[in-house]
Amino acid sequence: MSTGQDAPTAENTRTDVPGDRYGKTRAAKPARWRRLVFGVIALLVSGGIAYVAYTNFGSAPIEGERVSFDEKPGDAMEITINVTRDDVNRPGVCVVRVRDKAGAESGRKEVLIQPGSKNSRVTTTIKSIGRPVTADIFGCSYDVPRYLSRP
Repeated sequence: MSTGQDAPTAENTRTDVPGDRYGKTRAAKPARWRRLVFGVIALLVSGGIAYVAYTNFGSAPIEGERVSFDEKPGDAMEITINVTRDDVNRPGVCVVRVRDKAGAESGRKEVLIQPGSKNSRVTTTIKSIGRPVTADIFGCSYDVPRYLSRP
């Protein structure tokens, strides 16, 4: 059945819209200056992220490594640590801790690392509020509290 009108084809379909009704059509390509500005912003943001990642995840100037630990009588544990640092003339401090069976921290101690060699080995005993099962290093720093550095 035919109504007398032809079905729309690519030739007789109109894709243009009236300019005074809908406004002018935009160019599909953004302006060159806009691409340049977005590129510079992307480079600055990427550089900022790289800098923050480097300062936060780079090598630490002072690091501690647990060598051994041994349970002592009276809810105490002895820990031996190796401390490696880049500045041998500055004292450092390492925080060591013990944990109970549940994994909770049950004792903590700050250990002064005297200036001297690049690699230092220190042994200390940590008291616990319960029976300790492991000992580890919480962290090391050059920020020595006053009460540790007084003679």
